[in-house]
Amino acid sequence: MPQIQELLQQRDWLLADGATGTNYFDMGLQSGDAPELWNTDHVDRVADLHRRFISAGADIVLTNTFGGTRYRLQLHGAQDRVTELNDAAAAIAREEADRADHPVVVAGSIGPTGEIMQPVGNLSLQDATEAFAEQAQALSSGGVDVLWLETLSSKEEMRAAGQAAAATGLPVVATMTFDTNGSTMMGVSPMELVGLYREMVPRLVAFGANCGIGAADLLGALLAMVRQIDDSDILVAKSNCGIPAYVDGRIQYSGTPELMAEYARLALNTGARIIGGCCGTTPNHLKAMRLALESHQKSDVPNIETVVGELGPVTEGTRARCLDTHGSPKTDRVRKGRRRRGR
Repeated sequence: MPQIQELLQQRDWLLADGATGTNYFDMGLQSGDAPELWNTDHVDRVADLHRRFISAGADIVLTNTFGGTRYRLQLHGAQDRVTELNDAAAAIAREEADRADHPVVVAGSIGPTGEIMQPVGNLSLQDATEAFAEQAQALSSGGVDVLWLETLSSKEEMRAAGQAAAATGLPVVATMTFDTNGSTMMGVSPMELVGLYREMVPRLVAFGANCGIGAADLLGALLAMVRQIDDSDILVAKSNCGIPAYVDGRIQYSGTPELMAEYARLALNTGARIIGGCCGTTPNHLKAMRLALESHQKSDVPNIETVVGELGPVTEGTRARCLDTHGSPKTDRVRKGRRRRGR
């Protein structure tokens, strides 16, 4: 049995890591550069960020391969280095996970191609599937435990990535980003996605949401999803660290360690069992999240008003999806089922 499934049987929750790119900017990455080139050019820096997230308490680390398809790498003249860069990233993460003092799952990050798929755009399902398969196979060969599809926005791209990832034989985690008034950029709602994940990702072990426009909106998406799930489903919450703002020539995120700790507690109450951070989330934020989860007793699923009160405002689209047919906040019951407490 793959390690992630073993841990999910033993634990109430697993803590995924935080941001890659936004932390790399503080380590010397320049705007417009490809983080994936660091897998060969700055191995020590890639390893160091994994190490700091593991030290902060991460149970899952994602490889530095978010833009690792041929379509994203061709923007940097590296489209012929897909296998090299993805294999190297997996090896770096694998080494750091194996030397950790607790079990750490290595997840092979697969992000969007950056292309618009047919029928709206020009990228065909076959070409997208081939590109994702090239990346997925390299990550598998490099030693990842699970393939992690993230920040996708269209059904067509999720189908291509899901088929390609499943062909490796590895378990798959899938998340989409709800950043357009409660839906993905291509208009997919959280409720719709529950069925689509099951249909399109053959070896699916967990699904949910990542990135977006803040912790409150991401939990709003999960509140919409929990109405469609059952006890066998594993939800993922991997939110941005607050709201981004352009300050002194660079993007900064508003989320404090205290806010991300509260987000982690609310995510657990909502039903997420894999909880982490996305853009702006540093090892310091992750450490606060770990401490919060370890000391928290899971309670009732919050309604959207509780989430807003603790984490800040949400879009009208997100709010509408969390209301019942009478327009009042809806609170779902805690899903039943025996769980063991987290480490």
